[in-house]
Amino acid sequence: MASPASSAPGGVAVVGSGLIGRSWAMLFASAGFKVKLYDIEQRQVTYALDSIRKEMKLLEQSGSLKGSLSAEEQLSLISSCSDIREAVEGALHVQECVPENLELKEQLFAQLDGIVGDQVVLSSSSSCLLPSRLFSGLVHVKQCLVAHPVNPPYYVPLVELVPHPETAPATVDRTYALMRKIGQSPVRLTKEVDGFALNRLQYAIISEAWRLVEEGVVSPGDLDLVMSDGLGMRYAFIGPLETMHLNAEGMLSYCDRYSEGMKHVLKTFGPIPEFSGAAAEKVHQAMCVKVPDDPEHLAARREWRDRCLMRLARLKSQLQPQ
Repeated sequence: MASPASSAPGGVAVVGSGLIGRSWAMLFASAGFKVKLYDIEQRQVTYALDSIRKEMKLLEQSGSLKGSLSAEEQLSLISSCSDIREAVEGALHVQECVPENLELKEQLFAQLDGIVGDQVVLSSSSSCLLPSRLFSGLVHVKQCLVAHPVNPPYYVPLVELVPHPETAPATVDRTYALMRKIGQSPVRLTKEVDGFALNRLQYAIISEAWRLVEEGVVSPGDLDLVMSDGLGMRYAFIGPLETMHLNAEGMLSYCDRYSEGMKHVLKTFGPIPEFSGAAAEKVHQAMCVKVPDDPEHLAARREWRDRCLMRLARLKSQLQPQ
């Protein structure tokens, strides 16, 4: 019988071994891909591989490991690499995961542009940098796009695919198919826009949440309950548009019934908050009552969050409509 490494469907290079890079490496390995994990500092890659091993073992013990391969089989597919040319050699997909710094990412993609051939997809994990900035002037621009995951990617499946104006449709198609193969839920943006789709929605919620707290309408703790025990309950399974559709006799009925009320409320929204000063201190203190901001408490709460996300993902898979 062939080993997992020799029977892997192809090679993937993950550039950057931080939290996002580690999560991507785990996802690709879970689908049987050989992964070369590159970082400019070998010490960082060594730490990343150790972290991946520990996390995979814990996931396996809890029955939450993705894919059909064992943790050891998946770990055998991930190797470290301290030479970027070696990392991308033979790769069909390169996933960039370096810090969110435009100059740093531009330099990296210019370097990759001079190394790769005409068949490799160059993909950025950027959460807000526009493809037209990231990939400007590259020879292989048709092979470039943003594939923005949601943190933490291993536990949240959404990936936003955002093309450069010159990205070839085949590049988006290939990346979409790859994301589906590793168990993610890709969505296509037909053109770039500041914040992409997810952060535009997230920032709209954050902005109004902040205004409600700043104006003394609701406490920070109760505000979070509005989402976690209210809107978030249904948004975990259906989006805002389907919610509208189901909350009346279809979308047209909803718009006819509620549009005037929505427009009236929307006109009362205030200016963009500063996210500073007394309001920031008030929110900070409230959050620290719930989760102290020292590294130990924050890490423990993130682990709890990730366990909840994994259990929610399993529940959602069981409740898919027929």
